[in-house]
Formats: sequence, C-alpha cells, structure tokens
Amino acid sequence: MTNFDKTDLIYVRELGIDDISPVYHLGEQLFTSDLYPYLYRTWDEWEVIGLYNTDPEYCLVAETDGELAGFILGTIITKASWTYGYILWLAVNPQFQRRGVADKLVDKVVARMIEDGARFMLVDTDPTNTPALKFFNRKGFGNIRQHIFLSMNLSKHEHYGRLIDYEHQKAERAGYRRTRPAIRARKPDGIANEVLLNPLVGENQTTDE
Repeated sequence: MTNFDKTDLIYVRELGIDDISPVYHLGEQLFTSDLYPYLYRTWDEWEVIGLYNTDPEYCLVAETDGELAGFILGTIITKASWTYGYILWLAVNPQFQRRGVADKLVDKVVARMIEDGARFMLVDTDPTNTPALKFFNRKGFGNIRQHIFLSMNLSKHEHYGRLIDYEHQKAERAGYRRTRPAIRARKPDGIANEVLLNPLVGENQTTDE
C-alpha cells in the first residue's frame, strides 16, 4: 500500500481579504511577548493590511481543507544598483508543522521575487528563535549579522515627569471649575430692586462664607 504524503494537501495561494483576520490571529498566537519580544513589538493587524495593500504578490497563505496552515509576508526593496527580496514574516500553524508548509511558502515567494528582479534575499528573526534559524540556514540563508536594540524607560525621563505634573494640574483646574459653577445673578419676577445671588441655596442652608 502506498503511503499517503500529507504535504500534498498543502495548497499555496495569494493572501485574500478574508485571510487578513486569521493570519493576524495566527501571528498573535505565535509572536508573543514572552517568547519573542522583538517580533511581538512590531506584529499587529496593520502589518498584514499594509503588506496586503502594497505587496499582495509576496503575501501568501498555505491552507489545507480550507484551514490556515501558515503564511508568509514579504516585500521588494529597490536601491540604485540592487533589488532585494525581504521576507518579513513567516509562520506555520502548530497543527501543521513538519509537513513542509514553510518550505512551500518560502520556495514560492523566492521564485516570485527572482522573477521580479531580486538578486539578494533578506530575512530576520528573533535571535532566540532557534527553529527559525535552523530552517533558514537549511534553505540557504547565512552570513548572520546581529542588530542591537537599546531601550529606555520613559517614565524616568525628566520631560515625562513635567508632563505628568502638567496633566495633574490641568485636571485639578478642570475639576475646580466643575465643582464651582459660575452663577449669573438675576432679578426674580415681581421684585424690582432685590437681587438673588445664589438661587441654589435653600432657606435652611448656609453658604461657605
């Protein structure tokens, strides 16, 4: 009996508008802040929508039986003398790992980029994403370069402190105006020369004087 190859079920096509939400949520599931903070900081729905609008030919999904198996999002960067293909995002649904999904997606997008003039390919990932590094090395990517990200806690910045103080003072001034409304003096009907200064104070109440 012939063994059935499950990879034959994987179908790769261009990203459609109905795929945007499933693709975003799969990325949200995989690019988490605890596992990959570098990827998490830039992954949002606008990444998918933006690339879908600008580079639809390099935004592909893999599916099987109508279920999302994975996706790849890429772009072309054209400089004076070089055209780069850039794979920004690659994800595989954990249910469909080890079925050649990532291979099919990368091979398809690389072929399209070569046809469109790309002569150099770029890809980046979190340095702790060992499975991705092994995969891209196997696909022929190398010459690893490290990019260092620095950070600063802005709550410790002097301008942040001044801004908070200003906002507090503004809120206090707004609250004071709300609790002490300006009351316009008026003459009650039938009394010619008598002015009622605070009509909100009843006969049995006293003012703050």
